[in-house]
Amino acid sequence: MTDPSTMAPPSRERRTPGLFVAALPVVLMLALMVTGTLWLGLDAVVLLVAACAVAGVIALTLGVTWDEMLEGIRSKIDSAMPALLILISIGILIGTWTLSGTIPMIVDWGLRSIQPSWIVILAFLITMVVSTVTGTSWGSVGTVGVALIGVAGGLGVSLPMTAGAIISGAYFGDKMSPMSDTTNLAPAVAGSTLFEHIRHLLWTTGPAAVLAGILYLVLGRTQHADGQAVQRSQALQDVLEQAFHFNVLLLLPPAVVLVGAVMKKPALPTVIASSVVAGALGGIVQGFTLEQISSAAATGFTSTMLDGHGGIDPQHLPEAAETLLNRGGMASMTTTVLIGLAGFAFAGILTVTGCLDVLMHRLLAKVRRTGGIILATAMSSLGTALAMGVSYLTIIVPGQAFKDVYPERGLAPKNLSRTLEDSGTVFVPLVPWTEAAAYMSATLGVATMAYAPYAFLNYFGVIIAVICGYTGLGIARQKPAPRPTKEPVPATA
Repeated sequence: MTDPSTMAPPSRERRTPGLFVAALPVVLMLALMVTGTLWLGLDAVVLLVAACAVAGVIALTLGVTWDEMLEGIRSKIDSAMPALLILISIGILIGTWTLSGTIPMIVDWGLRSIQPSWIVILAFLITMVVSTVTGTSWGSVGTVGVALIGVAGGLGVSLPMTAGAIISGAYFGDKMSPMSDTTNLAPAVAGSTLFEHIRHLLWTTGPAAVLAGILYLVLGRTQHADGQAVQRSQALQDVLEQAFHFNVLLLLPPAVVLVGAVMKKPALPTVIASSVVAGALGGIVQGFTLEQISSAAATGFTSTMLDGHGGIDPQHLPEAAETLLNRGGMASMTTTVLIGLAGFAFAGILTVTGCLDVLMHRLLAKVRRTGGIILATAMSSLGTALAMGVSYLTIIVPGQAFKDVYPERGLAPKNLSRTLEDSGTVFVPLVPWTEAAAYMSATLGVATMAYAPYAFLNYFGVIIAVICGYTGLGIARQKPAPRPTKEPVPATA
């Protein structure tokens, strides 16, 4: 007789999900997130973990093993680690730039030099330039964005409006800079080249930036400083000038970032180097202790550190000063990192079940005209942003699905790479339960649903892309490629 203990466990049969089962985890996840975050005010991380559990149960019913799910989760998180490490380093950067006096000095300069009616358009233009030079939307928001929102608060200007302008400008560079990770990823996935991709983006991102700029200019003219705003601005300036010593050395931390970007150095060591310089300035110029420098990097700068600086009483600071100064640190990025990990885990489970392949196949079956192809690409990228909340996946998932469709229909691959950037990349920070939205909201101190209506460039790009698809304007064509043929399966004995 055969010893039962030596018998291998029977393998579970893997089943391909039907359309209903394939859509079920995505629909349930969206229902959880919309109901939980927008109506019940529940924590987004907990809801994402619950969505992962639901997806896991569905995966088990399809015959996917726990080890296979773990492998899918692990592969997605592995690809996310560089971005998560940069995210944590930006927390250090914000804390040390505040401690060094760099951010307070920029805010003080802005309060003295900028009129309330100009701050919104300047917020858009400044972050647009900085993000294009540095190639990072998150870094731009965490540096000049923090300073600009501080200026807006001191001047009494609408914070949601200013935050929307900052995010629009930041994502202009995220799309157009040759140093941006998503700008490099999109053409790599689509099969085009970096600089033809950037040139092709001018058809959509150029007009989107012009339209957004006009709106910010018009809306900004409605912002005026009343008597109370003038008093708040003056009170904030007084606190900053008493608490910090301002001089040209405080521009060294931003200079390190700009030099690193121009020299095309990796983002993570560049941000860390800038933080080290800022921490040194905090000790040498501002007189903070090593313990305070370490605390600012780990848990963020706090106004209590100003005790004894220039006769400041931390217990009686203006509200605007506390809002500006209490920020940064690795700990401030905890929620954002957890959202990213949970989002990638959900994506990993959906990938190994084959649900994404089924949904994309059904979508492609309905596409015929050029406009329909562009619209379907945009909708699938937006859907990926809603369901998974990760910028990389909004490019990778629909990019892989549509990669062969464009050449077969006589469309150059750069049309695909452009549409991927016009849709999912810029839509992610507008979805409250995503990693990007959590970061933007925490960094700028403005709720996602408050700034989202003012992030004009993030909407205009995809609208213009679809218009181009249906009109043919700005569409690059090529000779249709033959459909790939499957290799014949050899007969088995």
